Amino acid sequence: MSSENAILVGVFDGFTWIRCEGKGSFVISPALKECVEGRISAGERCLVIDLEACTGMDSTFMGQLASFAARLSKLGVSGGVQIASPGERNRSSLEDLGLDCLLVIDPPVAPWRGRVADFRAMLEPYHMGRLPGMQERARHILDAHKTLSATNEDNARKFAGVVGILEKEVQDQERQAD
Repeated sequence: MSSENAILVGVFDGFTWIRCEGKGSFVISPALKECVEGRISAGERCLVIDLEACTGMDSTFMGQLASFAARLSKLGVSGGVQIASPGERNRSSLEDLGLDCLLVIDPPVAPWRGRVADFRAMLEPYHMGRLPGMQERARHILDAHKTLSATNEDNARKFAGVVGILEKEVQDQERQAD
Protein backbone atom coordinates (compact mmCIF):
# COMPACT_ATOMS: atom_id res chain seq x y z
CA MET A 1 0.00 0.00 0.00
CA SER A 2 1.05 3.55 -0.53
CA SER A 3 0.12 6.86 1.00
CA GLU A 4 -2.49 7.28 -1.77
CA ASN A 5 -4.05 3.90 -0.98
CA ALA A 6 -5.03 3.03 2.56
CA ILE A 7 -7.40 0.96 4.62
CA LEU A 8 -8.72 2.64 7.78
CA VAL A 9 -10.66 0.67 10.38
CA GLY A 10 -12.71 1.21 13.49
CA VAL A 11 -14.57 -1.28 15.69
CA PHE A 12 -17.86 0.00 17.06
CA ASP A 13 -20.79 -1.49 18.93
CA GLY A 14 -22.43 -3.84 16.44
CA PHE A 15 -20.21 -3.31 13.39
CA THR A 16 -16.72 -2.75 12.02
CA TRP A 17 -16.21 0.28 9.78
CA ILE A 18 -13.58 -0.13 7.04
CA ARG A 19 -12.71 2.76 4.77
CA CYS A 20 -10.88 2.38 1.47
CA GLU A 21 -8.96 5.46 0.43
CA GLY A 22 -7.61 5.60 -3.12
CA LYS A 23 -8.02 2.85 -5.68
CA GLY A 24 -9.70 -0.37 -4.52
CA SER A 25 -7.47 -2.82 -6.35
CA PHE A 26 -5.56 -6.08 -6.23
CA VAL A 27 -2.78 -4.13 -4.47
CA ILE A 28 -4.85 -3.10 -1.45
CA SER A 29 -7.28 -6.03 -1.32
CA PRO A 30 -4.91 -8.41 0.57
CA ALA A 31 -4.86 -5.89 3.45
CA LEU A 32 -8.64 -5.58 3.28
CA LYS A 33 -8.95 -9.37 3.34
CA GLU A 34 -6.60 -9.76 6.31
CA CYS A 35 -8.46 -7.05 8.22
CA VAL A 36 -11.90 -8.53 7.53
CA GLU A 37 -10.83 -12.10 8.27
CA GLY A 38 -9.52 -10.94 11.63
CA ARG A 39 -12.77 -9.17 12.42
CA ILE A 40 -14.95 -12.13 11.37
CA SER A 41 -12.75 -14.49 13.40
CA ALA A 42 -13.27 -12.16 16.38
CA GLY A 43 -17.03 -12.60 15.99
CA GLU A 44 -17.95 -9.56 13.88
CA ARG A 45 -21.06 -10.10 11.76
CA CYS A 46 -21.61 -6.64 10.28
CA LEU A 47 -19.02 -4.92 8.10
CA VAL A 48 -19.47 -1.41 6.79
CA ILE A 49 -17.24 -0.79 3.79
CA ASP A 50 -16.89 2.95 3.25
CA LEU A 51 -16.18 3.80 -0.39
CA GLU A 52 -16.56 7.58 -0.21
CA ALA A 53 -12.81 8.13 -0.80
CA CYS A 54 -12.42 5.11 -3.11
CA THR A 55 -11.50 6.39 -6.58
CA GLY A 56 -12.47 3.16 -8.35
CA MET A 57 -12.47 -0.60 -7.94
CA ASP A 58 -10.99 -3.42 -9.97
CA SER A 59 -12.50 -6.88 -10.25
CA THR A 60 -10.18 -8.37 -7.61
CA PHE A 61 -11.32 -5.82 -5.03
CA MET A 62 -14.99 -6.36 -5.89
CA GLY A 63 -14.52 -10.13 -5.79
CA GLN A 64 -13.08 -9.73 -2.32
CA LEU A 65 -16.16 -7.76 -1.21
CA ALA A 66 -18.37 -10.54 -2.60
CA SER A 67 -16.33 -13.17 -0.75
CA PHE A 68 -16.94 -11.37 2.57
CA ALA A 69 -20.69 -11.43 1.93
CA ALA A 70 -20.52 -15.13 1.00
CA ARG A 71 -18.51 -15.97 4.11
CA LEU A 72 -20.95 -14.17 6.40
CA SER A 73 -23.87 -15.80 4.59
CA LYS A 74 -22.38 -19.24 5.35
CA LEU A 75 -22.38 -18.18 9.00
CA GLY A 76 -26.11 -17.48 8.72
CA VAL A 77 -25.78 -13.70 8.40
CA SER A 78 -27.79 -11.96 5.71
CA GLY A 79 -26.77 -8.45 4.69
CA GLY A 80 -23.56 -8.61 6.68
CA VAL A 81 -21.66 -6.38 4.27
CA GLN A 82 -22.97 -2.84 3.96
CA ILE A 83 -21.52 -0.36 1.49
CA ALA A 84 -21.46 3.27 2.65
CA SER A 85 -21.17 6.24 0.27
CA PRO A 86 -20.13 4.34 -2.87
CA GLY A 87 -20.65 7.24 -5.24
CA GLU A 88 -22.22 6.81 -8.65
CA ARG A 89 -19.21 5.17 -10.33
CA ASN A 90 -18.54 2.56 -7.63
CA ARG A 91 -22.25 1.80 -7.24
CA SER A 92 -22.48 1.24 -10.98
CA SER A 93 -19.44 -1.07 -10.93
CA LEU A 94 -20.97 -3.17 -8.13
CA GLU A 95 -24.36 -3.31 -9.85
CA ASP A 96 -22.81 -4.20 -13.24
CA LEU A 97 -21.43 -7.38 -11.65
CA GLY A 98 -24.69 -8.14 -9.81
CA LEU A 99 -23.07 -7.62 -6.42
CA ASP A 100 -25.98 -5.49 -5.24
CA CYS A 101 -27.70 -8.84 -4.59
CA LEU A 102 -24.98 -9.77 -2.05
CA LEU A 103 -24.05 -6.39 -0.59
CA VAL A 104 -26.38 -3.88 1.04
CA ILE A 105 -25.55 -0.64 -0.74
CA ASP A 106 -26.26 2.55 1.23
CA PRO A 107 -28.94 0.97 3.45
CA PRO A 108 -31.61 3.52 4.37
CA VAL A 109 -31.74 2.13 7.91
CA ALA A 110 -28.47 1.19 9.62
CA PRO A 111 -26.98 1.77 13.08
CA TRP A 112 -24.42 4.14 11.58
CA ARG A 113 -26.86 6.36 9.67
CA GLY A 114 -26.67 10.00 10.73
CA ARG A 115 -23.29 9.52 12.43
CA VAL A 116 -21.01 8.81 9.47
CA ALA A 117 -18.68 11.76 10.15
CA ASP A 118 -18.33 10.69 13.79
CA PHE A 119 -17.31 7.15 12.82
CA ARG A 120 -14.91 8.32 10.12
CA ALA A 121 -13.19 10.61 12.64
CA MET A 122 -12.39 7.62 14.88
CA LEU A 123 -10.78 5.38 12.24
CA GLU A 124 -7.18 4.21 12.47
CA PRO A 125 -4.88 3.06 9.63
CA TYR A 126 -4.78 -0.71 9.18
CA HIS A 127 -1.27 -2.14 8.92
CA MET A 128 -0.89 -5.52 7.31
CA GLY A 129 0.96 -8.13 9.33
CA ARG A 130 2.90 -9.52 6.40
CA LEU A 131 2.92 -8.67 2.70
CA PRO A 132 1.89 -11.59 0.48
CA GLY A 133 4.44 -13.14 -1.85
CA MET A 134 3.92 -13.59 -5.59
CA GLN A 135 2.30 -17.00 -5.22
CA GLU A 136 -0.08 -15.82 -2.48
CA ARG A 137 -0.98 -12.73 -4.50
CA ALA A 138 -1.75 -14.82 -7.60
CA ARG A 139 -3.92 -17.18 -5.49
CA HIS A 140 -5.69 -14.17 -3.94
CA ILE A 141 -6.52 -12.72 -7.37
CA LEU A 142 -7.68 -16.12 -8.63
CA ASP A 143 -9.93 -16.70 -5.62
CA ALA A 144 -11.51 -13.25 -6.01
CA HIS A 145 -12.31 -13.94 -9.66
CA LYS A 146 -13.70 -17.38 -8.87
CA THR A 147 -16.01 -15.72 -6.34
CA LEU A 148 -17.20 -13.22 -8.96
CA SER A 149 -17.71 -16.05 -11.45
CA ALA A 150 -19.82 -17.99 -8.96
CA THR A 151 -22.07 -14.96 -8.38
CA ASN A 152 -23.98 -15.28 -11.66
CA GLU A 153 -23.81 -16.69 -15.19
CA ASP A 154 -22.87 -13.37 -16.79
CA ASN A 155 -19.85 -13.09 -14.51
CA ALA A 156 -18.92 -16.71 -15.17
CA ARG A 157 -18.79 -15.95 -18.90
CA LYS A 158 -17.14 -12.55 -18.40
CA PHE A 159 -14.30 -13.90 -16.23
CA ALA A 160 -13.83 -17.39 -17.73
CA GLY A 161 -10.70 -16.39 -19.65
CA VAL A 162 -9.19 -14.56 -16.69
CA VAL A 163 -9.87 -17.49 -14.36
CA GLY A 164 -8.30 -19.91 -16.85
CA ILE A 165 -5.15 -17.80 -17.17
CA LEU A 166 -4.88 -17.29 -13.41
CA GLU A 167 -5.37 -21.02 -12.70
CA LYS A 168 -2.53 -21.85 -15.08
CA GLU A 169 -0.31 -19.17 -13.50
CA VAL A 170 -1.00 -20.46 -9.98
CA GLN A 171 -0.33 -24.06 -11.07
CA ASP A 172 2.94 -23.03 -12.73
CA GLN A 173 4.05 -21.14 -9.61
CA GLU A 174 3.18 -24.09 -7.39
CA ARG A 175 5.19 -26.45 -9.62
CA GLN A 176 8.18 -24.10 -9.51
CA ALA A 177 7.95 -23.90 -5.72
CA ASP A 178 8.11 -27.70 -5.36
